[in-house]
Amino acid sequence: MTATSASPRLTVPVNGSDHALGPITAPVTLVEYGDFECPHCGRAYYVVKSLKVRLGPHLRIIFRHFPLTTIHPHAFRAAEATEAAAAQDAFWPMHDTLYEHQESLDQASLVRAAATMGLERRRFVDELERGVYAQRVREQFMTGVRSGVNGTPTFFINGFRHNGGYDFDTLFEAVQRALAAGERDRPVSRRF
Repeated sequence: MTATSASPRLTVPVNGSDHALGPITAPVTLVEYGDFECPHCGRAYYVVKSLKVRLGPHLRIIFRHFPLTTIHPHAFRAAEATEAAAAQDAFWPMHDTLYEHQESLDQASLVRAAATMGLERRRFVDELERGVYAQRVREQFMTGVRSGVNGTPTFFINGFRHNGGYDFDTLFEAVQRALAAGERDRPVSRRF
């Protein structure tokens, strides 16, 4: 099954506080609820990256945190690390680094990743130690719960949950259907 009007909806619409990659005018928005320690999310990361390359300005990607802390002990801190990086305009570089190095999510590895990106070390460490972004991570997790997310990765395409696989072909076809539906629904402009 794929994203349809019968699928659960995203209860908190995409907004200015979301981490977005791609133009706001993109006809398709793909929202991912993810966990940086989840091996399935690690595989999906490369799929989403390939989708972005293939679809370019037709796709906007939104990432929201859904750390499954009972099975992934480093997931919550990793999510906080991406938010600390975001405060220094480096959300997506940290996001990518954490998925590309899922085996290195302990505190020391997070700090090394921040240093490699040129982030201000003292600020990054201080914000992690004080839990400055913990509430934001919890809030995003709860938006997922309200939208029916119960595992990761979970995708929403133009506001509807994608209930199919997250391999490239399946997600690409679902996005293509959303693109086609958008074209059908777009009003035809007439010249007089």
